[in-house]
Amino acid sequence: MPLLAQNAARWPEKLCAIFPDTGEKLRFGQLDAAANQVAHGLIALGLQPGEGIALLLENSPEFLMLTYGAKRAGLMVTPLSIHLRPNEVAHVMRDSGARLLVASAGLSGLVAALDLSAVPHRFAAGGEVPGFAPLSALMEGQPSNWPAGERPMGREFLYSSGTTGLPKGIRRPLIPFADRLKPEFDMTWKGFYGFDENSVYLSPAPLYHAAPNRYVQRSMDHGGTAVILRKFDAERCLTMIEAHRITHSQWVPTMFVRMLALPEDVRGKYDLSSHRTAIHAAAPCPVPVKRAMIAWWGPILREYYAGSEGIGTVFIDSETWLKKPASVGRPAYGRVHILDEAGAALPAGETGRIWFEGGPKFAYHNDPEKTAQAYNEHGWATLHDLGWLDEEGFLFLSDRRADLILSGGVNVYPAEIEAVLLTHPRVNEVAVIGVKDAEFGERPRALVVPRGEGDAALAEELIALCRAELAGPKVPRAVEFLDELPRSEAGKLLRRVLKERYL
Repeated sequence: MPLLAQNAARWPEKLCAIFPDTGEKLRFGQLDAAANQVAHGLIALGLQPGEGIALLLENSPEFLMLTYGAKRAGLMVTPLSIHLRPNEVAHVMRDSGARLLVASAGLSGLVAALDLSAVPHRFAAGGEVPGFAPLSALMEGQPSNWPAGERPMGREFLYSSGTTGLPKGIRRPLIPFADRLKPEFDMTWKGFYGFDENSVYLSPAPLYHAAPNRYVQRSMDHGGTAVILRKFDAERCLTMIEAHRITHSQWVPTMFVRMLALPEDVRGKYDLSSHRTAIHAAAPCPVPVKRAMIAWWGPILREYYAGSEGIGTVFIDSETWLKKPASVGRPAYGRVHILDEAGAALPAGETGRIWFEGGPKFAYHNDPEKTAQAYNEHGWATLHDLGWLDEEGFLFLSDRRADLILSGGVNVYPAEIEAVLLTHPRVNEVAVIGVKDAEFGERPRALVVPRGEGDAALAEELIALCRAELAGPKVPRAVEFLDELPRSEAGKLLRRVLKERYL
C-alpha cells in the first residue's frame, strides 16, 4: 500500500498534520480513512481515471483529504490559488477541464465571479456556497477502505505561478496500478534533507503552490508531522519553531529578508535548537541575505533549483555554498548544459540558457507549441532560465530569458544589478526592469523597497554604488522607491506586473 496507508497502519493515532490557525489536527489513521471515503465518493459520481477535480481552498484538513482521495481514485488534482484574479482562476478551471470543484465558503465571492456551467459537480467546505452541496455529502456513508479494482493512481495537475503570463498546466501520466506501491517522491531526497518519522515540518505557505504541496506530502509520507500555516508571518514562524520543535522547514528569500528585519531582541528570544534543515528555493537568494541567515541559524540551509515542470533538480548545502557563494549547486541526477541561442554549448563561465538532460518528460497542457519550445533536438528540457557553470560544474543563475534587458545591444541581467544594490544597508528589497529608451532601446531602472525613507540622496548613493561595481550599460538610469514589490504567495517577484506599469 502507498506510504500514507502504511503509516496509518503503523501509527494510526500519530499526528500527521497540525493547522495552528484553526486549531485543527489530523492523525494518520483519520487522514487515511477520510481519503478512502473521498475516493469512493468520487468514483460513485462516475468520475473516470484521468479526469480532474479542482480545489479552491485555504490550507485545511479538507485540502489534504481531497488530494489524497482524488489520487486514489485515479484523478488529477488541480489546486487553485485563492489570490489569483477571477479571469486567471477561470482560465485554469477551463484549461484543466475539471469536472468537480470544491470551494471554501470563505471564498464564495471569488466563486460567484466564475462561470461554472462546465463543472457538473460542486461541493462546499467550511460552510455554505450557493449552488454547492456540502462536502459531507461526498463522503458520508462511503467505505473507509481502499477502493476496489485496479485503478491507476492520480497526480497533482499543477499550474505554473503565472509570473510571465497566464498560468500554464503541467500534466504528467497517471501512475499505473502496478506501480502504486512505489514512493511518489524520489527517496534520494530523504538523504539530502533527512526526512524521517521523527521530522516535524513547518510549511508557512499556501498548499496550492507546488513546493509546499509536495513537501507537506513528503514529510507525511516519511511518517513525520507537518505544521501548516495559512500565511507567512516572520515572528510567528519563530514561535512555531520553538512551540512545535520544528526540525524541517521551507522558505523563499523574501521570508528570510523579513525575518532578518526583526529587531535583534526578537530574533534572539526564541529557542530554535530543534531546527536542523531549512529548505529554500523559488527565487535566487541574494548572497548577503543567505550569509546572514547562515550566521543566525547555522549551516542548516539546503537550497534547490527546480521548477513545477520537474525536468531536473539542482541541490547545494550550506557548507558547499559558503565555498561557492551564489551557486545553486550541482544536479541531483542527469546533467546540466549551458547553450547559446543557436543551441551551441558554451564554455565554463559564459551565460546562456540552462538545459537539463536525463530528467522526466512533461507537457504543457493544451499547448504543444510551448511544450516543443521546452525541448531541443537532444531531448534536453529548459525552463528558459539563464545561467552559467563553473569549471567544477556548479550552476549559477543569471535570470529568466524573459527578464533580460537589451540595452544598446548589450545583454543586461537584472539579477546582477539587484545583487549589487542589495549590498547597501538601506536596501530591503529591489527589482530591476528594463524601460523603453529612444536611444538604447531599453535601460535598467531600479525599483527599491528601502529600510526607512527613500530620498534623492539615497538614490544617488545607489547609482554611485552601481557605477563602482558594474559596467556602464548595467548602471540604472533611475531609482524609484516603493512601499512593496508585487510578489506571488510563493514569494516569486511578479516582474510582469512591474513591467506593465512602465509600458
